[in-house]
Amino acid sequence: MGIFVLTSISEPKTVNLKCDPDRAVDLRERFPDDIFPGFHMNKKHWNTVSVMGSLDHKQIRELIQHSYSLVLDSLSKNVKATLI
Repeated sequence: MGIFVLTSISEPKTVNLKCDPDRAVDLRERFPDDIFPGFHMNKKHWNTVSVMGSLDHKQIRELIQHSYSLVLDSLSKNVKATLI
């Protein structure tokens, strides 16, 4: 199974989300106060996203969905079948 989101249970102010590398750079440039290279993660494929900043819930949900889709698409047919 793949991981698509990581967060702190004690202080969930940010989430680490998987992201397409080109999109990750674009998001960091467009939202420099809320989206950063993934903390303790592969900075090419992960972003740390502030959930307490200026991003609205719709934007955050879309970033989570993008992360989930990337991981789902990377799984084998057999593994996908057990999830869907």
